[in-house]
Amino acid sequence: MQIRNPRTGKFDFDLVEFSAEQVQQVAADLRQHQADWWQSGLEYRITQLQLFAAEIVKVKHELVKAVAEDTGRWSESEIEVDSLVQTINRWCNDSPKLLEVAPARSASIPFLEIQQQYYPFQLVGVVSPWNFPLLLSFVDAIPALLAGCAILIKPSEVTSRFVKVLANVLAKVPHLQNVLAVVTGAGEAGQAVTNNVDILCFTGSVATGRRVGELCAKLFIPAFLELGGKDAAIVCADADLDIASSAICWGSMVNAGQSCMSIERVYVDSRVAKEFKQLLVEKVSKLRHNYPTITTGEVGPVISDKQIAVIEQQFADAKQKNARFLCGGEVVNLGGGTYCQPTVIDNITAEMLIATEETFAPVLVIEEFTSEQEAVTLANNSKYGLSGAVFSQDIAKAHAIANQLIVGGVSINDAALTGFVHEAEKQSFGLSGLGGSRMGAESIRRFIRKKALLTNTGVRSPWWF
Repeated sequence: MQIRNPRTGKFDFDLVEFSAEQVQQVAADLRQHQADWWQSGLEYRITQLQLFAAEIVKVKHELVKAVAEDTGRWSESEIEVDSLVQTINRWCNDSPKLLEVAPARSASIPFLEIQQQYYPFQLVGVVSPWNFPLLLSFVDAIPALLAGCAILIKPSEVTSRFVKVLANVLAKVPHLQNVLAVVTGAGEAGQAVTNNVDILCFTGSVATGRRVGELCAKLFIPAFLELGGKDAAIVCADADLDIASSAICWGSMVNAGQSCMSIERVYVDSRVAKEFKQLLVEKVSKLRHNYPTITTGEVGPVISDKQIAVIEQQFADAKQKNARFLCGGEVVNLGGGTYCQPTVIDNITAEMLIATEETFAPVLVIEEFTSEQEAVTLANNSKYGLSGAVFSQDIAKAHAIANQLIVGGVSINDAALTGFVHEAEKQSFGLSGLGGSRMGAESIRRFIRKKALLTNTGVRSPWWF
């Protein structure tokens, strides 16, 4: 199959499609080496991952270029590669303490002793999306590798050019290559990964996530699902409006809005709504597409051609239902690539698709509120529950509002902080996902199973016959 370049619209890269049989063989090979990887010990696994990080640094430009060709943006691609190295270093530093096994202890029954152990899942599957193809392929894989698992990754077929560069990196860390493999292809390859692993981490749409979850249930394997979002920001009357408008502009427009934790909805106190909208529209209107060169401007193209129809449908529906476009509102073609104009919309009603459905584009809808309780109700009126934001100079009030939001993480006087603060544990609420936190200490523990050795220390048990 061929991959489309989002800046030119041309299908200019031939992607290898793994058959179900080939995926099965790769999985079998990984399983053969997992026991040695686990028994080699944590210190050895840390050393191998540090070698991996060092090799990534050596080919940073090449890796950034591959990701950028698939996504049509440069600065975010640099951030992806840097963040992957930082992720490896952080987990190598934190894992010894997090995986430490407690010494044996006495049970509540005096003559019994408890010894806790853990045992990793043998093979972890990762199916990752197209918006951050490199980083989201490894956000779960790195802690799982350190926990002692083998890893089978299937990145999105939309953005898999980086796999060739990665293969050259892994060839220089052969012991890691024995337990880390990447297969490419579309839905058949993704389903084959799921069919051949012991636990699955999936990041993608709600529709696909439902199917993945159902398949995992039939296979009786755990599934961790990170799905969509329609994140809301609440701007109180006492907020610093310059800070709020800048943060929300960035939190909604970065990566052309193609992030599950992008701010897509804004609820602003009616007393400051006029001033806030003016500031926000002024800042959003200054953003430019990264055309004609990839380093020009701030907003890249729509990465997936399938997303174009979603954006166009939501725009058409909103216009038909009398939404007011304060800026933007068009999908444009530049040099063969498709770009969504940075857009701010008000006069929103609940019947509009753009008010309730994930847009995944540089688009913000704004509604006004007259009480903070109304703002909370509006923000919570969503099938999603990924994250959100609250802006107020009264931190106690901001926390009180945040406590009522039914989401996994809330940024206070900023936006999308959960993408940077990885030590904070959070889960996805509603249709935004299922499973344990992929952030913080709990993340690595998703990949281990706990065992207990219960030893009678020599006393005759009172319940024996």
